[in-house]
Amino acid sequence: MSLTRRLGLITGAMFLLTGPAFAQAGAPTKGGTLIYLEQQSHTNLYPPSGGFYPNGGVLNQITDKLTYQNPQTLAIEPWIAESWTVNADATEYAFKIRPGVTFSDGTPLDAAAVAKNYDTYGLGNRELKHPVSEVITNYARSEVVDALTVRFFFHRPSPGFLQGTSVIGSGLVSLKTLALPYDQLGDATKIIGSGPFVVASEVLDRELVLVARKDYAWGPARHPHQGRPLLDGIKIIVTSEDSVRIGALLAGQAHVIRQVQAYDEKQVLAKNFLIYAPSTRGINNSVVFRPDNPLVADLRVRKALLHATNTQEIVTTLFSANYPRATSIIAATAQGYVDQSAKLAHDPALAARLLDEAGWKLGPRGVRQKDGRDLVLTAYESLPQPQNKETLQLIAQQWARLGVKLNVLAGDAGSRIVDNLDPRKTPISPAMVGRADPDVIRSQYYPTTRNVLLQKGGVSTKVETFVDDKLNALLEAIASEPDPEKRLVLVGDVQAYVLDQAYAIPIFEEPQAFAASPRVKGVGFEAVGRPSFYATWIEGR
Repeated sequence: MSLTRRLGLITGAMFLLTGPAFAQAGAPTKGGTLIYLEQQSHTNLYPPSGGFYPNGGVLNQITDKLTYQNPQTLAIEPWIAESWTVNADATEYAFKIRPGVTFSDGTPLDAAAVAKNYDTYGLGNRELKHPVSEVITNYARSEVVDALTVRFFFHRPSPGFLQGTSVIGSGLVSLKTLALPYDQLGDATKIIGSGPFVVASEVLDRELVLVARKDYAWGPARHPHQGRPLLDGIKIIVTSEDSVRIGALLAGQAHVIRQVQAYDEKQVLAKNFLIYAPSTRGINNSVVFRPDNPLVADLRVRKALLHATNTQEIVTTLFSANYPRATSIIAATAQGYVDQSAKLAHDPALAARLLDEAGWKLGPRGVRQKDGRDLVLTAYESLPQPQNKETLQLIAQQWARLGVKLNVLAGDAGSRIVDNLDPRKTPISPAMVGRADPDVIRSQYYPTTRNVLLQKGGVSTKVETFVDDKLNALLEAIASEPDPEKRLVLVGDVQAYVLDQAYAIPIFEEPQAFAASPRVKGVGFEAVGRPSFYATWIEGR
């Protein structure tokens, strides 16, 4: 089958890429449609669900945020909010809204609309099944002071809220969108934002067409580009096969692609195309344990598996310099990072000794046994994470040298999701999350957010014993400490504690890897690597 036929929906845009001779580089060229190949389909586009990168890649083009986090300095800058004030204990925030902003349906983005967005994200909506945002903690209520002033109140200090107003999960949408049930928000045409692009059409799981909003005039206040986007539109095409995305890019059938595997980087660079690998600045690509499973309930077993894991071998074998070896549970670019390398040493002898001390002895088939049970563990691959199957398989090889068997399963989506929430079935799971704020650690580990350790047994009804009150108290403190210096000390404490308990094995700092034609200029990324095409243009279109 030809490349064009495999892409299926690209042929109608070919004239954008072939035609007139390339213009000389210089002033931005206005117009044209960017062809963007995405590895996976978006799921639900309720903004707090935007953490899934295909979702965020859409929401980042069609919604604005109250504030803007500068991706270079991580400073919080004005956007839809012109200014703001925060009281001393971070329990009250007031924002002055930029005048003249409207959603694409023509309704005003004023203080009342902002209040409704945050009441929904901070409290959820049980009737419409809108979940609470994981980036908003201790939220109490909003108050509309006047048409362009809104105030927010919190039950306890919420020092992460200001940064939380800048993230993809806090994209502002119209009242019409907020009135829809959660299960209808997978339809991109129903997401009405105020962003530089608007959804024009969608073929579910195949193609999404965005068009520029010509009256857009409220980009981030300090962004180098102002006014409407330079592009006329963006066509997002779901293209799951890595080789097809790379082939389309190098053949001139696409402008930008997401999820470039490390092993494809050399051929991209050899053709003088560009690789972008912005950091996600959050929780590193890791495997986490579920201590409610009796096979990994013993700290000595978890520590043994941590020291049996050779992360340097994984990075060297499977990845490139864009994937630094992890030295803590959070990236070195994350706020509050503390080097924990000493706790992560690869030490097979120590690993073997710990397993022996825990009573797991080598059996006749080379697999460790205890009380007649084999030490056999299961993990499901995570499709969004780069080369996750290969990573888990290499870990399985490393653990096998010590007599521990790890089964790596693909599974259909249904069984993978359900089994991954049951520590009895899945004692180990891949994990990562990007956010440029210390609250990212609470989001990952706290029982009422992502709960990756499956405290209280996850969905299991037969094992509900594991709860770590010390960890949860530290996470609550991070979310509620208004003093920035004290907050970062707590971040260091949590990094050390998670590794002392061997709850996670951090492997590498995960970027978001993109490749682009050299003709594509002005590609931007927010602070954790989602693309922004607001200032993008195509040379010689």
